[in-house]
Amino acid sequence: MSLNPTLPPSGVDWTQGFSQFTPGERGARRALRQFLREGLDDYANGRDRPDLDVTSRLSPHLRFGEISPHRILLELDKAVAANPRLSAPAAKFRSELAWRDFSYTLLRQQPRLHTTNFRNDFESFPWRSDPAALRAWRLGETGYDLVDAGMKELWATGYMHNRVRMVAASFLIKHLLIDWREGERWFWDCLLDADSANNPASWQWVAGCGADAAPYFRIFNPIAQAAKFDPQGVYRARWLGGELDSYVRADKAGTPNADLRRRPIVDHAFARQRALDAYHNRETHEPD
Repeated sequence: MSLNPTLPPSGVDWTQGFSQFTPGERGARRALRQFLREGLDDYANGRDRPDLDVTSRLSPHLRFGEISPHRILLELDKAVAANPRLSAPAAKFRSELAWRDFSYTLLRQQPRLHTTNFRNDFESFPWRSDPAALRAWRLGETGYDLVDAGMKELWATGYMHNRVRMVAASFLIKHLLIDWREGERWFWDCLLDADSANNPASWQWVAGCGADAAPYFRIFNPIAQAAKFDPQGVYRARWLGGELDSYVRADKAGTPNADLRRRPIVDHAFARQRALDAYHNRETHEPD
């Protein structure tokens, strides 16, 4: 029995937002050429800006083996040879490929990286069970506009800008104290570039339980992150549209808003201190 490739999807076609990626080797080569031509020059400075389009968008192609890191490095070297001014941003991009390899090294050491803390001292961490908060995070209804914009981008396109991934992951883990594995599973289900090494390694890095992880006290302030990396609100407006005006703005106390859905589901200062207390008071275990 053969499948008919022209058979249209039934119901609503939820894949329309995925069209930014062209599957296959040809699409991967095209994405690489476009990045080297239009994105590499500003990569070192602009890669953390979700409002700018300077990332390579190669991660889904790498994930499915449509292009190899060796091919990318070869073309990167050619670009630098032709234009030495690209040396610094190229070095930064190489480091991101190296981080991907590092994640695979971790996976070799811990084949259950998606379920097992790399550091044993996190085994007794007091994660909270909060289905309502988890659902709000998944739907992009936390009341923090950068987090919510990222979660809506993820649902619509199967992709999320890397800086926003870190902020959204930090929010789930540290503001809500929800187990990082819940977030890892959601990203695994939604991301086109969900990778068996990168995905859990990155979540563990944010949680502080991974190898060479971010310190537990590094708790992203989603309001400050939005102001720094999306200063004009371009990215947030793209994914929140008219909803953006109903979000509580960036004063410390917050401003009461008639639209209760847009009030933050947790106060930043309270959540930060709660997370610090939880990390400080966790029981420690010596590594096996």
